[in-house]
Formats: sequence, structure tokens, C-alpha cells
Amino acid sequence: MIRTVIGLAVLAIIVGVLALRWRGATRAHHARLDQLEVRIHVNGIRGKSTVTRLLGGVLREGGYRTVAKTTGSAARVIGPDGVEAPIPRRGAPTIYEQVDVVKEHVGQEIDALVIECMAVRPAYQKYSQDFLVKSDITVITNVREDHQEEMGETLAEIADSLSATVPHGGVLVTAEDRPALRERLAHHAASRGSRFVYADPIGVDDEELRDFDYVQFKENLAIGFAVARLLSIPREVALRGMVKSVPDVGVVRLHTYDLGGAQVLWVPLFAANDRESVILTFQALAPHFPPGAPVVGILNNRLDRGRRAQLFATMVPTDLQDVLDHVVTFGAYEDTVIDTMVKRGYPEERIHRMGDTVQPDLPQLLPALAELFPDGRGVLVGMVNIHTAQAEMLIEHFQSERDTHVDEVVMSQQPERAPASLQRAVATASYLPRHYLESGNG
Repeated sequence: MIRTVIGLAVLAIIVGVLALRWRGATRAHHARLDQLEVRIHVNGIRGKSTVTRLLGGVLREGGYRTVAKTTGSAARVIGPDGVEAPIPRRGAPTIYEQVDVVKEHVGQEIDALVIECMAVRPAYQKYSQDFLVKSDITVITNVREDHQEEMGETLAEIADSLSATVPHGGVLVTAEDRPALRERLAHHAASRGSRFVYADPIGVDDEELRDFDYVQFKENLAIGFAVARLLSIPREVALRGMVKSVPDVGVVRLHTYDLGGAQVLWVPLFAANDRESVILTFQALAPHFPPGAPVVGILNNRLDRGRRAQLFATMVPTDLQDVLDHVVTFGAYEDTVIDTMVKRGYPEERIHRMGDTVQPDLPQLLPALAELFPDGRGVLVGMVNIHTAQAEMLIEHFQSERDTHVDEVVMSQQPERAPASLQRAVATASYLPRHYLESGNG
């Protein structure tokens, strides 16, 4: 009996100590957040990482000493000088990573935080907003069909789930263009006493898109301009900051490669994996395609993404029949995917197996792809997912064909990408960040 009482007492002491430590850590975290002038939480289905980077650029160029943190294709922390660093992870990421980032990077000298939402489940999203980020501005980039298992089957349900990150008494900004979904988001904003702002892409000029050296979308720039207006940052300053921002790993850069004698425009479209995003991206890319050149789509299916594989198998005959002259299957589910496409009307003779049922090596894969471009030119589009054996071989091959590989961390250290205030400081030698000294720019 005595041993039981002692054991319970020790357990109670341990729980009490842990509770006190947790309470202290929570207070310290909230104190760091509360001293910031601006806190922005970026949520949505597509474009979160890109918008987080763009908004970080807007605020830095607008004079805010800003820390930005992305979660997407490659998790990064972007410092107030625009220089970014990878986030080391020992295991699977959790939403508490946000606490560690704030602890390590948000000090008294920082004015603003732009942070990409990590949570998917609505309860976790609400917890992230109300306790981990406490944003006064939340961005919901868009509402798309993805993560239905956690967020709901319909677009309306997904909009409701995303709205868990709407702040209390703050501002919600979105570029979602469907009136019914916008109204739903606006209703959630009103229920939390927040102002609703629609970032209308119609206000973005084509010339502003041409300032970017990768495929950019008006919706993303519209969000950047909307946030700039909220913070009284001039439009030209906001655009300059967005152009300076380093793009995410998953952005679409267009390069032409020699593929068995054929000149092929490679379009890595792996990051767009919901129906609407794919269709919109194809529309944006169409002007870049060589006129009359065949377009070949790669359906790159991971074994752990069966639902996504079925989505694209349905999309090809339904939405991309007139866009894709041929379809190549990589990875898993080849029998199921091909059967679905053929049953829905896509010609079987235009489908080519090059995935797990064939398991080609690179010397077999390249000539097989080249045969699909008999006139010596064309467009090759990678879709659905990144990681399969065949896709990784092809991506590695294309990267080896280029003289220089894009390294986002190195790119972020380019002096011309630094915010205007820092460039002025460097010019007067009043502030020299370490990477400037080490690179000899000082």
C-alpha cells in the first residue's frame, strides 16, 4: 500500500513538473508571437508554399524584418535578409515544429512572421491557429478537392475545414474565385469577427507576371498585393519583393532537353495534383508550348497514393483528351489506371507502359520516350507525384543535362535578392550578414 502511494505521489510530481514546464514554454511562445507587428498564417489547398515565399518578400521589401517558414516540397526558414535554411527533421514532421521555428528564429528584432499551415485535420488546423500561430491575417489560397479523407468530400466541406484557421478579430484573404465558396469563407470570417478580403486576380496585369523567371499565377500575386494594401506597402514595392523571393522547389520551370535526338520541353507538373489546379496550369502553360508539337503526359503513380492515381486516370479522358497526344504510365497501378482510361474513351494505342510492370532502366526508358516525338520536338509533362523509380531516374537525367542545378538556398544568398533596406545598409557598410562576408561581397 505504501509503495502504491509513493508511486502515485512520484507520478503526480512528474506530471506537475511537466505541466509547469509546458505552461512556461507556452507562455514564452505566446510572448514571442505577441511582440510581432504582423503574423500571417497561410492555408489552402494549392500554392501555400509559393504564397508564403511571396508574402515574405512583400514584407521584407516593405521594411518589415520578417521570418517566413514553408512546409511544402522542401521545408525552409527564410530569414529577414531573405536567406533561407533547410529545416532538419529526424522523423515525421508535426505541427509543433512551428513552436521550434518561433523559438529559434523570432527574437525582439523581428517584426513579422509568415508561416505556412502544417495541419490538415480541422481540429489540428484550429489548434494551429488559436495556439501555435495566432495570426492576425490568415490567407486561404484556394479551395480544391484534396485531402478528402481528413477535410471532407465536398468543396463546401473543405472550405469549412480550411476556415478553422480564420483569426478572431483579424483579416481573412483569399483568391478563391467561386462565389459560393467565397461566400462560405466570408461567413466563417464574419462569425469570428474578421474582415474578409477577396484578392481578385483580374487586377493583376500580364506584364507583372513576365517579371518572374518561372510559371507564376495571377491569383498568387493578387494575394501579395492584397496583403500589401492591408499593410500600406506600395504596389511597386510589393511586386519588387515578390520578384526577389526565391521560388519553391516545386515551381514549374520550363527547359528544353535533348531526348534521343528530339528537342523536348520538360514540364515538371508534379506539384499540381488536383483536377482544377491541373486544368488551370495547362491553360497557363499552353502559350509556352511549341505550336503543333505533340504533348505527352506522364502519369506517375505512387503505391501509397491510390486515390490520386484514380483521379488522374479519370481526368485524362474527361478533361485532357484534347491536350495529351500520348500518355505514359510510371510507377504503380498501371493495370487499373489504363483500364479506367480506356473504358472512359482514351485510345489504348496512345497509352504506353513504362512503370513497375515493365521496370525499365534509363537506357531503355529514354529511347522509348523519344519514339513518341517522331518529328524531333515535343512537350513532356510529369504529373501526379514525384517519387517513383522511373520519375526519379528521368528527373536526375534532366538535371545532369543542365550546366547548373538550381539550388534555392544558394539562390537566396544572391545580394540582388536582399531587401532594399539591407542593400542600402550593405552599401554603407553598416550591416554585413555573415554570408556576405564569407562570400567576399563585403
